[in-house]
Amino acid sequence: MIVRFGYVAMSTVIKDASPSKTMTFKTFQSLADRDAAIRRLERIAAENLHNTLRLLRHNVASDIRVYRFSSKLIPLATHEALSDWNPYEALREPFAAVGNYVKEQGLRVSFHPDHFTVFSTPRPEVLESSIRDLEYHVAMFEAMGLNARAKNNIHVGGAYGDKPAAAERFQANVAALPDRIKRRLTLENDDKTFNAPETLELCEALGVPMVLDIHHQWVNNAGETLAELWPRVMAWSAPYAQADSPADDPLPPKIHASSPKSAGDPRGHADHVAAGPLLDFLRSIAPYSERVDVMLEAKLKDGALFALMEELKDYSGEGVEVLDGATVRIRP
Repeated sequence: MIVRFGYVAMSTVIKDASPSKTMTFKTFQSLADRDAAIRRLERIAAENLHNTLRLLRHNVASDIRVYRFSSKLIPLATHEALSDWNPYEALREPFAAVGNYVKEQGLRVSFHPDHFTVFSTPRPEVLESSIRDLEYHVAMFEAMGLNARAKNNIHVGGAYGDKPAAAERFQANVAALPDRIKRRLTLENDDKTFNAPETLELCEALGVPMVLDIHHQWVNNAGETLAELWPRVMAWSAPYAQADSPADDPLPPKIHASSPKSAGDPRGHADHVAAGPLLDFLRSIAPYSERVDVMLEAKLKDGALFALMEELKDYSGEGVEVLDGATVRIRP
């Protein structure tokens, strides 16, 4: 089984390359000339996109083919007071540059809208803002010229005292989304509320691929093992991982991996990812999968990826073959 590793948004190796520079709405309001304030927002966004392209080049030089974009590329993009602002024409060239590089290099990219994007909510205003946030993420993919291989990964959300009712709301709200939004979705199990089997049931009902977070499953499960769950996750998700064109190769199944921050904070993410538990899982699914992509959710970002690759070299006599700077072959 071929395993590619990726990381989230920020680099701890490349300096002065933040893709998440921002402006508060308070600062925006303090500027007397609204048009000038909007131009400042667009300049910040252009710098974020420039730094994103720098990070992608760094990734390719380091053999990293899986990457999660920062959701904060355009400051205040979803703020209600700026609903009349369309930044995409002003940012057409930097968005196109990022998208062209992704396509040229065959990278797998995604967004992970934040925890305020909740489709299990009983509150209409929260649902409205959640749809607006997904619209924003899809608009960025479209501005990059990327097809449905580029996904938005979300959690199911809160239970609000009645998990079955929350699941029904989630299913109904997601089913009602426009196809251009829905076909870019993946669902992930969380560490407190909707566990992996519950999330997979919703994926099956909605025709949406699942991203299995193995750390979340360790701290929030119904007694199932990851090895037991994986064939069902893979069998369901594969047909729905196709992109816009049948000529595109299906995306490999994707997982999220992290290590607990401490015994006292088992849900928090550590600086690094421990190789041993991750390898145990990868070996258990190797008989079922030819390829899998692993998004590392560690505090040290690409630094943690490089450290993991160094650690994996120590397992070269135990069925692990390092293929390049961010890819290994795992044998059961």
